[in-house]
Amino acid sequence: MQRFGIGLQVLTIILVMYTLVGGLLISVPALDILNETIRNLFYHVTSWFAMIFLFILSFSYSIAYLRSGKSSHDLLARIFVEVGIIFGIAGLTTGMLWAKYTWGAYWVPDPKLNGAAISMLAYFAYIVLRNSFSDQIQRGKVSAVYNIFAFVMMILFIFILPRMTDSLHPGNGGNPAFSGYDLDNSMRMIFYPAIIGWIMLGLWISNIKVRLEYVKTKLNQEK
Repeated sequence: MQRFGIGLQVLTIILVMYTLVGGLLISVPALDILNETIRNLFYHVTSWFAMIFLFILSFSYSIAYLRSGKSSHDLLARIFVEVGIIFGIAGLTTGMLWAKYTWGAYWVPDPKLNGAAISMLAYFAYIVLRNSFSDQIQRGKVSAVYNIFAFVMMILFIFILPRMTDSLHPGNGGNPAFSGYDLDNSMRMIFYPAIIGWIMLGLWISNIKVRLEYVKTKLNQEK
């Protein structure tokens, strides 16, 4: 994984700050029930975008590890899962707050909510599974296979099943997606940069964690 340069760091900070400030200041559509909570679109949905992007990278590196056996691929697969979980927790937390103000409860029996929770538990299990092995090669192979399984399960529970049943979420269960009726141009000016900013933030955090792992490994070798 290449170094996350100063230019990318500055761009990430600008995009994230632009989203945090602009998302609170711009005018938003006056919709029934949602009202001002629609601003959470800039933080809740974008957290999920970043999480899914990182899990895709982890999934790819797990496949690469099974083909190459390189420890660097296993390391990247693990770190992208760890950082992806952070954004997943952010997505769940902001989603629960949004549900409280729009649906009346922090958690409702919605297939997409339940699917997201199951997916997060599957990835938490990935971390537990890794820690149960002492042999590096065995840990890498078993973890890679499980990671592929967890990714497929996430796609199933978050994207496929909610579209086959009734769901309160926009774009699922017959409900129109946000872009279909209320994501106006002013919101797009915040929403799309927010997606990029959150993904870049995830890559930046991942890059830092990778570099720390390499430093730790080098220090252990020098002892």
